Order: sequence, then C-alpha cells, then structure tokens
Amino acid sequence: MEKVPLTAKGFARLDAELKKLKSVERPAIIKAIAEAREHGDLSENAEYHAARERQSFVEGRIRELEGMIGRSEVIDPTRMSGPIKFGATVVILDEDTEEERTYQIVGEPEASIEEGLLNMKSPLARALIGKEPGDSVEVRTPGGTRSYEVVSVAFV
Repeated sequence: MEKVPLTAKGFARLDAELKKLKSVERPAIIKAIAEAREHGDLSENAEYHAARERQSFVEGRIRELEGMIGRSEVIDPTRMSGPIKFGATVVILDEDTEEERTYQIVGEPEASIEEGLLNMKSPLARALIGKEPGDSVEVRTPGGTRSYEVVSVAFV
C-alpha cells in the first residue's frame, strides 16, 4: 500500500473529522432512522430514505478516513531545510502579474488551494520541488504557460 504523506496539522484535521463522524454524526443518523421507522410504511417514507442515504455517505467517508489515517506518514516540516520539498512553505511571484502568493506543499488529503495548501501532486508543486529562492519555474496550466519566481522557502 502506498503511504499517504501528511503534515501533523493535516493528520489532526482528518482524525478530528473521523472522531466527529463516529461520535456525533453516526449516532444522530441512527436516531433519525429509528424515528423515521416509527412513522410506518418505509416504502413511501422520505425521512427514512434521506437518513439511509446520509448513513451511506457517512459510513463511506468513515472508511475512507480510516484508510488514509492507517496509511498515513506524518512528516514534520520543521525538521527540514534546503530546497523545496514536501512541507515547505513557499512564497512565489507570478512574473506576469507581479502578484505574490504563499503556499505550503502538503499531501493530497489535506490540500486546499483556498487555504494556501498546495497538493504535492499538482503541476505547480511538482515544478517547485527541488527549487530554491531566486529560481524560476514555468507551469503549464489550462489557461496557458505561467512563469513564477521562488521568493522564499521556509519549513515551519
């Protein structure tokens, strides 16, 4: 099985979601199913079918999270240095728009571009890995090729 690299923060987030699903969501769904059953005929009971559908989703997510957590490899970026690699917090400058952006390169399960968490398998992250401040990279995107300059690299 392939290991799933995660930061400690990403691991904690997945673990908290799993605990919430098991301790809050699952019991609430069981209660909702029981209440819906009391209403009688299940074939025409929309509340029952909605609760069962929600139960299916939650159980699937629990299995998915348990698998990721079981295969996870927590990596501490603060113990690293050197060129860009997993866990690095990178400030890049878009050479076309002169806009600076900050990203941390993280594992796939914890990636969120809105939060500045860049999936290590993304084209931008793959282009950045191994680079150092002052280096330029070109990234092919659906909108065309973009050029970025690495401004700084930190392991926090």
